Amino acid sequence: MKQSVLTRYRAMAYVTGVLLILLTLGVIAKYVLGISGAAGFTTAVGIAHGWLYVIYLVFAFDLGTKAKWPMGKLAWVLLAGTVPTAVFFVERKVTREVSGLVVAPEPVNA
Repeated sequence: MKQSVLTRYRAMAYVTGVLLILLTLGVIAKYVLGISGAAGFTTAVGIAHGWLYVIYLVFAFDLGTKAKWPMGKLAWVLLAGTVPTAVFFVERKVTREVSGLVVAPEPVNA
């Protein structure tokens, strides 16, 4: 497996995780604290998280199929982007496990 597959997954995991935390904070600000500007913020972050989560799903599925994960593990990794902060812990564990499968790039002779 190429390093780029793992790097793409890791980048989208962090982006998805940060946006989900921002969305959670926006929902708290809107519904619990009643902050007036939170509605627009929550809408914008929710749309961004939704679309970028789809990209996360594609990259996580690509990584999982190349790593030959069982369906249960793949499902957990795919769903990690829907639980605030879970994606950070799952990403760390996945990176440790998959790092051994990454093939070093061949040196380029000049």
